[in-house]
Amino acid sequence: MTDNDQTQPLGDLSDLNDLGDAEPTLAAEPALATAEPSAPTLRPRTRWAGIVWGLAFAVLAACGIWLASGEGRVDDLVSWVQTLSATTAVGYGVLTVGALLLITGVVGLLRRAQRAVAARRG
Repeated sequence: MTDNDQTQPLGDLSDLNDLGDAEPTLAAEPALATAEPSAPTLRPRTRWAGIVWGLAFAVLAACGIWLASGEGRVDDLVSWVQTLSATTAVGYGVLTVGALLLITGVVGLLRRAQRAVAARRG
């Protein structure tokens, strides 16, 4: 701090409480008071994608923890990956992509079912 610094300590803020001659103003009435409640209120939808993908990632994390927690499991995994042939590795890659597409399809089915139930109610 320098000698030319014009700061006040926080305890000396009594002048902020003085409103002077200002008159309070009234806020405009909300527009909702004149609107007719024609549509029923809708409940928020369940976000199934978050639930399903969260479960999938939780299972993946649990498998990773299981793999890392045992003695020799990582070494066994490394030796297994090194013995894979190219066609087997491609097959496992296709299987992984298929599992991701399956999860995406389940999420789409859940969303469609939720929309159908909402359409029947409304």
